[in-house]
Amino acid sequence: MKEPTVWSEAKRWRTFLDERNGTSDLEMTLRILKLTEESGEAAQAWIGRLGQNPRKGVTHTHEQVVGELADVVFTALVALESIGADAHEAVRACAAKASGYLPPA
Repeated sequence: MKEPTVWSEAKRWRTFLDERNGTSDLEMTLRILKLTEESGEAAQAWIGRLGQNPRKGVTHTHEQVVGELADVVFTALVALESIGADAHEAVRACAAKASGYLPPA
């Protein structure tokens, strides 16, 4: 069996969420807002990795920070698919645009 790609999994999650929660504007808003939640978890993990909260000390590992950041990326892909975009094409176009800001390789 062929291993699923990040792109196919984002589409699969979109379908699952559409069937479970519907596709109202409110639902799409919540999927986009989910990015804020995931970003907050990534920030919390980084703060915990640095031990910046003196009351708590070091609470997270580097691997946990990586996992939280990956959650942000995947959640964004699902949100893109959910609003009718092709996540693969949207990310490709974004990378092409971003490459224009750097000097040629």
